[in-house]
Amino acid sequence: MFEPASQARVFGLPPGVDFPAALVEGMMNRLAGTPPEALGRVHLIVNTRRMARRIHALLSDGGARLLPRISLVTDLGHSWRMADIDQPAPPLRRRLELIQLISSLLDQQPGLAPRTALYDLADSLAKLMDEMEGEGVSPDVIDQLDISDQSGHWERIRAFLNIVRHFTEGRGAAGSEARQRQVVQRTIDGWQAAPPQHPVLLAGSTGSRGTTHLLMQAVARLPQGAVILPGYDFDMPTRVWGALNDPMLSEDHPQYRFHALRAALDLAEIDRWSDARPPSPERARLVSLALRPAPITDQWLEEGPKLSGIAGAMHGVTLLEAPSQRIEAQCIAMRLRAAAEQGQTAALITPDRGLTRRVAAALDRWGIIPDDSAGVPLHLSPPGRFLRHVAELSLAPLTAESLLTLLKHPLTHTGGARGTHLRLTHELELHLRRNGPPYPCRDDITAWAAKLSEPMAGPWAEWIATYIAAQASPHAQPLAARADAHLATAEAIALGCVGDRTSQLWQKDAGKKARDICDMLIAEAPHSSDMIAPDYTTLFTAILQREEVRSATTPHSGILIWGTLEARVHGADMLILAGLNEGSWPESQPPDPWLNRALRHQAGLLLPERRIGLAAHDFQQAVLSGEVWITRSIRSDDSETVVSRWLNRLQNLLAGLPGQGGTAALDDMRARGRIWLDKAAMLEAVTPVPPAPRPAPCPPAEARPNRLSVTEIKRLIRDPYAIYAKHVLRLRPLNPLMQAPDALLRGIVLHEVLERFIKESTHDPSRLTREALMDLAQEVLTRKVPWAEARALWLARLERVADWFIDTEIARRDLATPTAFEARGMAVMADLGFTLVAEADRIDIDADGRLHLYDYKTGTPPSKKEQAIFDKQLLLEAAIAQRAGFGDLAPCDVARAVYIGLGSSPSQVPAPLDEEPAEKVWQGLHDLISAYRDLRQGYTARRAIKRKDEVGDYDQLSRFGEWDITDDPTPQELP
Repeated sequence: MFEPASQARVFGLPPGVDFPAALVEGMMNRLAGTPPEALGRVHLIVNTRRMARRIHALLSDGGARLLPRISLVTDLGHSWRMADIDQPAPPLRRRLELIQLISSLLDQQPGLAPRTALYDLADSLAKLMDEMEGEGVSPDVIDQLDISDQSGHWERIRAFLNIVRHFTEGRGAAGSEARQRQVVQRTIDGWQAAPPQHPVLLAGSTGSRGTTHLLMQAVARLPQGAVILPGYDFDMPTRVWGALNDPMLSEDHPQYRFHALRAALDLAEIDRWSDARPPSPERARLVSLALRPAPITDQWLEEGPKLSGIAGAMHGVTLLEAPSQRIEAQCIAMRLRAAAEQGQTAALITPDRGLTRRVAAALDRWGIIPDDSAGVPLHLSPPGRFLRHVAELSLAPLTAESLLTLLKHPLTHTGGARGTHLRLTHELELHLRRNGPPYPCRDDITAWAAKLSEPMAGPWAEWIATYIAAQASPHAQPLAARADAHLATAEAIALGCVGDRTSQLWQKDAGKKARDICDMLIAEAPHSSDMIAPDYTTLFTAILQREEVRSATTPHSGILIWGTLEARVHGADMLILAGLNEGSWPESQPPDPWLNRALRHQAGLLLPERRIGLAAHDFQQAVLSGEVWITRSIRSDDSETVVSRWLNRLQNLLAGLPGQGGTAALDDMRARGRIWLDKAAMLEAVTPVPPAPRPAPCPPAEARPNRLSVTEIKRLIRDPYAIYAKHVLRLRPLNPLMQAPDALLRGIVLHEVLERFIKESTHDPSRLTREALMDLAQEVLTRKVPWAEARALWLARLERVADWFIDTEIARRDLATPTAFEARGMAVMADLGFTLVAEADRIDIDADGRLHLYDYKTGTPPSKKEQAIFDKQLLLEAAIAQRAGFGDLAPCDVARAVYIGLGSSPSQVPAPLDEEPAEKVWQGLHDLISAYRDLRQGYTARRAIKRKDEVGDYDQLSRFGEWDITDDPTPQELP
């Protein structure tokens, strides 16, 4: 294939060409006129499986022929000659061993790091070790680093880095990078001893890794060896290549890795592999100039005016700057849909997986399933989520929220009778929302199920009690025991209480992948120490996050989603380069907890900018394709974005060349993008709907409420619509699943505490003390309030007012004797057919037989003016006491009615019985009820709300927000 040469053979293909196609073309041209078996002798080494498949497909389309041997760089280790090199330990085993070593170190020096960071430290240290092995850097090099100008935390870091010696000295499992380097070194030694005489081609790699870089040098020096570089910039002048010598300044340049290879092989220039040219050579020159190294961007001023044909070069480029990520995804989906209609092959290229999921969701509205090269992260797949939910059961006592999350999962109870399971789940949810508790235990669930007539309720509740409700295990256990228990529980929950067939947990691609991961965890568990529940859950989640699974659904063959690496193999008609913002493309580089840039450079490790340089190279290759979209969002979910550095350079260069048509070309690119933004706006445009009026429904007389409580009269005055929704429509607000320690619960608890305290101190006056009150409060709070913080806070609040309450209670006892608690009463308006009911917190009787009514308030009691107009609770209770009586108490006069406020400023606020006597209050209520007996009187929404920001239970039903309190109510007669 090649003539003898005195120097290494390195060829290149320019950015923008179809690399696999051009590679095959150049290979076939060099083999033209040779025997058919010549192609079969070629050994072609590529860097990705996708590249190998594409080359195989291209060669297979050319008729019957012998095919070359195509292998990956990593396939070299599969040869029988490498059988004596130990196989690498699974990555999980190394991390588990590291966790043990780091844990021992933290036991000796607790101040080095928190124990919660065990897995993160192990994972980060394992990556550093892999890199050291791949780059051939020994721990001795790290020890000899010049740290004279570094801060004192170096000694703490060195304590961790000394763990590396455990592995380099043979006491730990070797990693895959170490074995790959041994394989490559042995291959090179074998070639030097007996150079192969058949062609060996290494194509598609940039040599960014040390091991691959060594292999490329060796191949290039073989008698019939050659390296073919992808995306080599032939438009970059020699003087620019010379500016890439310093990696600290230049490693983020897209061509730096090729400069390093040229320097290592002492090559003055690189030859073209074939005559393939990018679709637009003018665009290639423009992009090459835009991406010049930062120290020499002044060359824009010199070379920019020499550029020509800019308008034609950028004719196939569309720049779409969307106002949000959602709109960006919508526009991309619309363009992909158009490509599918037109029979184009279109590929979306971005490292932003969040954006690709948005695009896939937008495409779903048209039934288009894209061919996503990455698939779905395993931890987000149904089996992954299910297994994570089960693992979290061991962290803490079961909550109602976690219980229902698991019961509603589509993989739960798939062994049979799932319909009955879902119905029982619905009934249980309603029960928990209405009655609690927020932390259901075994007894709570079985007691509820015992009241149901459903035959399966008993076994179903026992199944929950056994496998879901009793899984908390905070103590340390061997990893193998935890993993076995986790999987056994997961399988039991997936099977259900009626297991007449196998569950769906391990079925389909995602289930099989999850099963493999779990089997691997169990197999490697002996290499770990004991784990507490949080550490196990963190470990399990991290393992799932590193795996992906592709959907079994057949995707659209012409709509592709690629990562930046797959873009090197592109053969699409149009490319969409999306998410071109800083932090997305290029991605933000995670901080290195071990070595800074200077120390990495000293040690010979990879600089953080290496990934940026590779991403820049991928961008340069993709942007030079025929039809290209460049998209970005101006805002993310929470802030404005910063345009990607490469797009920013391109825009600035174009804007600075108005004489060459650069400004006009940039405007045209944006104009083409605005066309699709307008289309997206049209797609999402809705026909304006007039806002709903302020409702005031007028139901028929027989539907109107004829029984209300004294507390509901306040609501009837302030928000009549709430009374309509509750009593006419018979709607009740659904309580939150996880009951919070809110004001309602605090009031209920406080009422119980005070009722018991008053009763006990009435029978035994010696208990009328602060200590007795606080002891009782502690008991009730412990039983009724499962939130430790709320218990402490409420107890402290009561403690602040305890002395005041005892002093005022002694004064109240001097006036009257506590007689009735939570007493019920009712009074009837016979002419209206209406009944008013009440429940008095406390009723005392004085020596004259008159009543003293008390009502406890945890907040601020209503003022006398509020009581006279709106909050008539105590006034109405006084009217009931005089007209009908409470419980066993006959009707009698009321001496006084008082609110006892136990808020931050305790106070007693009496009801204005003198200004608002019982007869007057009763007549006022009669007039109010009579008004609502009029069929023309509507129940107006938010008629006299106390505060504008007050949220009502039925605001959504009344469509509040489409109207406000300044709008006139619209009466509506109802049938």
